[in-house]
Order: sequence, then structure tokens, then C-alpha cells
Amino acid sequence: MGLVKNVIDFVMDILETIVFIGSLFIVVYLFILTPNQVKGASMEPTFISGDYILTSRVTYKFRRPERGDVVVFKSPKNPDIEYIKRIIGLPGDKININDGAVSVNGQVITENYISATTNLWDTGCIKNNVEYSVPDGELFVMGDNRPRSSDSREFCAVPAQSMIGQVFYRYFPTNSVGAIVNPLPRSIR
Repeated sequence: MGLVKNVIDFVMDILETIVFIGSLFIVVYLFILTPNQVKGASMEPTFISGDYILTSRVTYKFRRPERGDVVVFKSPKNPDIEYIKRIIGLPGDKININDGAVSVNGQVITENYISATTNLWDTGCIKNNVEYSVPDGELFVMGDNRPRSSDSREFCAVPAQSMIGQVFYRYFPTNSVGAIVNPLPRSIR
């Protein structure tokens, strides 16, 4: 009988550990960080389709979003779809795109991370050399692969409450593992 009791105690200890670790994983996944897979070419060359990233759900509880942050948010067209884009404009910012050059509050920003010149669409929210004011509580976002990105140029600024979190780490592929650094100088963030 003593052997059976020891085996049962051992199995119960293992089950308690599994339940604890599983519960911890669920809490971390739901409230702290979420793994995501990049799908599509809208963030090339920063992220390639198939890259795996970690998104912090708590960053913006401790600080405000900054221009240059890469974020995951719910699509304004279909909330079941998540987009990954870069914040270009904050609430109250004046955005102007003139012949491919992006200005924020009258200052042209240097975007070494983009793959092609910023284009516009005739049916989009943004028009060439027409200033757009980012409404309160919203963020202006764009993909790094401007010709292949559905973003604020098309559907205007997105509500801040649609933000899932800030992308802070790439964990696959192994040759690209590392922290995601905001490329914009502090003076314009």
C-alpha cells in the first residue's frame, strides 16, 4: 500500500505542477505578451512574412505610444484580423505626404526603415500635400513596405483602444532574433 500511495502522490505532484505552469502560461498569454506571426509583405524589410514576434500587451499601460513604435492592432475593417504597422502620428499631429516625403508637424521624417517611397491612392484617406490631423484617441500607422501596405493612408487613423500592444522582440528566424528598436530619434518620437 505504501508504494501505491507514493506513486499517487508523485503523479499528483506532477499534475499540480502542470496545472500551475499551464495557468501561468495562460495568464502571460492573455495579459502580458502574445506571440504573433507576420503574414504578408506590408512590413518588409523590417519583418518578412513568416517571422515570429512577441507583442507586449502592457507597454502602453506604463507609457504612451511613440512615433516609430511597431504595433499590433485590430483591423478597422475586420476586428478578427490583426495588423502590424509602425506608428507615424500621435493624437493632434499634423501628417502631410507630399510627393512621397512624409512630414509630421511640418518636419520631414527620415525613414531609413522603409523599402520604397510613400505612395498614395486616389480613394484613400490621405491626399498628396493635404494636411491630415490625427484625432484625439487615435494613431496614424503605416507599413514599412509602403506600396504593399493597407494602413492609415487608406483607412485614416486607428483608435488607440484597438491596439493590442507593442512589438518588442523577434524570436524566429534564428538569424534575425533580437529586440525591436525604435529607429526614430528621441526628438521626434
